[in-house]
Amino acid sequence: MTAFRVLIVDDHAHGREGMRDILSMDLEFEVVAEATNGLEAIQLTEQYMPDLILMDISMPEMDGLQATKHIKESYPYVKIVMVTVSDDITHLFEALKRGAQGYLLKNLKPSAWHEYLRAIAIDEAPMSKELAFRILQEFHPREMKQVATASPLTVREKEILERVAKGESNREIAEVLTISEHTVKNHLKNILQKLHLENRVQLTRYAIENGLIL
Repeated sequence: MTAFRVLIVDDHAHGREGMRDILSMDLEFEVVAEATNGLEAIQLTEQYMPDLILMDISMPEMDGLQATKHIKESYPYVKIVMVTVSDDITHLFEALKRGAQGYLLKNLKPSAWHEYLRAIAIDEAPMSKELAFRILQEFHPREMKQVATASPLTVREKEILERVAKGESNREIAEVLTISEHTVKNHLKNILQKLHLENRVQLTRYAIENGLIL
């Protein structure tokens, strides 16, 4: 098994040490580099090409929001998870708009970190219901330009997309539609490929733009 290669970005030494200790408990993750600000994060991403970045938000020289935008523009494949001490989603929502895949609270148990990061790495982590609601508020259907072209999605794919946009997990979708989680996962891969999108945040915006969410 090849481990997921991780870049840790935090301006506090104890913060980096804490994340490094948590990841060292799981052989699926390998810390390949550490950065103390956004500028270093950009440089080390180019140098090490990590699979996953754990990104602090408030840092000197360049903060996590700016760094996330720069990195995702150059390396869209990289998964970025914001790490914070607060559950205030204002900055986290901004990070998601700039390309981040999710966020973690620093006070969560190591097992929760491992489970969540593993799901992020394989594109199975759902958005929280609160974040889904914020996206609905941010991108109101009446303010969006409706797309006139026919949707490339099947009826089943539209059903799954609607539930993804409401913040449901693969398991919740599978239970409601009485299909397996594996089937849901394959449908999501097809949806992302058809729409040329990368994550659930982008899927949610697509659903709103095209009137699939009321």
